[in-house]
Amino acid sequence: MNTRTIGNEGENLALGFLLDKGYNYIDRNFSSKTGEIDLILQDKEYLVFVEVKLRKNTKFGYPRDFVTLSKQKKIISTAESFIQLNNLYDLQPRFDIIEIIEDEKSIEHIINAFP
Repeated sequence: MNTRTIGNEGENLALGFLLDKGYNYIDRNFSSKTGEIDLILQDKEYLVFVEVKLRKNTKFGYPRDFVTLSKQKKIISTAESFIQLNNLYDLQPRFDIIEIIEDEKSIEHIINAFP
C-alpha cells in the first residue's frame, strides 16, 4: 500500500469515529498554498480542523509526535485560508489530532491539540 492509500484509510476511520461522536462533516483534504488539512468538521460552536496520523505501531514514537511545530503552523495557515474562503468567522476554530495505531487497534482523539 502506498502512503496515499494508507492516509485515506486513516482518514476514513477518523471520519467515521467523529461522525459517531456527533460531529458534522464539512470538508476533506482541503489544500491551499500553505498546506493541507485532512478533515474539517463542526462540533457545536467549533470549526474543527483535524490532522489524522496513522502508524502501524509506536516503535518510532506516537503518531501525535509527528505533528511538529512546523506542521502545526502550516495547518493553522491553511485553516485561516479555509475560514476566509468560506466566510466562517462565526465559528471558533479548534485543532484536533486523531491518532491511530494499527497494531493496537486504537484511535485516540486529542482535542485542542495545539493553539
